[in-house]
Amino acid sequence: METKINDAIKQAMIAKNESALRSLRAIKSAIIIFKTSGEYKGVISAEDEIKILQKLSKQRKDSIAIYQTQNRPDLLQKEQEELTVIESFLPQQLDEVQLSAMIQKIQSENNISSIAEMGKLIGLVNKEVAGRADGKTISQLVKNFLS
Repeated sequence: METKINDAIKQAMIAKNESALRSLRAIKSAIIIFKTSGEYKGVISAEDEIKILQKLSKQRKDSIAIYQTQNRPDLLQKEQEELTVIESFLPQQLDEVQLSAMIQKIQSENNISSIAEMGKLIGLVNKEVAGRADGKTISQLVKNFLS
């Protein structure tokens, strides 16, 4: 992914696409920060890449929510542009219907029926979806199924 980001940065510079360039630099910065952290084991795995991108995506979504409540369309637009670029590097996201079906299948396969086993079900779902769904959405849907 790092090579793809560097190539995309070059293309954005040539095209003078400021929003893409800003987003790509944020991704590159997050990768560099990860490499200097204690989690880095010499190679960035696909799971690590997805975690980095999901973190950046979540930050942008949180900022968008804040800027909407504060009525800041100028900042809102920048965050939305960055979110679009970041999400283009993430795997195809599941919609709620697909995610609900997957949760129901995993729940029935593992005979999970009580709210006390919510953490177990969330862990199994997270393994299955592997970055194709937001953790907050997964948690909410699992809670609805077990309630």
